[in-house]
Amino acid sequence: MTGQDDHSQPPGPDGPSALEHLSRLAVERRVRVGVAESLTSGRLASTVGAGDAASDWFAGGIVAYLTDVKERVLGMAPGTDPCSAECAEQLARGALRLFDADLCVSTTGVGGPGGQGGHPAGTVYLGWATADGVGHRRLALVGEPEEVLVASVDAAVRLLAFHAEGLRPLGPRRGARSPE
Repeated sequence: MTGQDDHSQPPGPDGPSALEHLSRLAVERRVRVGVAESLTSGRLASTVGAGDAASDWFAGGIVAYLTDVKERVLGMAPGTDPCSAECAEQLARGALRLFDADLCVSTTGVGGPGGQGGHPAGTVYLGWATADGVGHRRLALVGEPEEVLVASVDAAVRLLAFHAEGLRPLGPRRGARSPE
């Protein structure tokens, strides 16, 4: 894509992809992004890391599949249902701290083919965290496990781009000197 108008459009069928949009916003606004993954097992980090100039804004990702790792590394409260809004939010908040990031998204849920822990296959929670808040999105996806994973990663990248839109351009930070 070329031209100034392409960069001003939100992600969608006629605009840049969500990853292109996220990349542009992260560079322009100096946003540091991280991800925490359970369900997607590193696919989200791989996708985000392929964004333009990711080495300037993508702090990293962590795959925490086992419950005890989620608790020890990301601060998930013991007894939290690993397929829940609470889990997704706690993972995102933990990654925000871990990566000293401005924005983090997490993935957790049941990819299938069968249900797990009383949750049907395709039940996915995406958590998000910024310095100003935390929240989640619940997805009820259908399809084979591979389709659930692809749709989860796509939704997570769109969620990152959406929340990056809400972050104001930042001034000098993380040890940078301010202009005098």
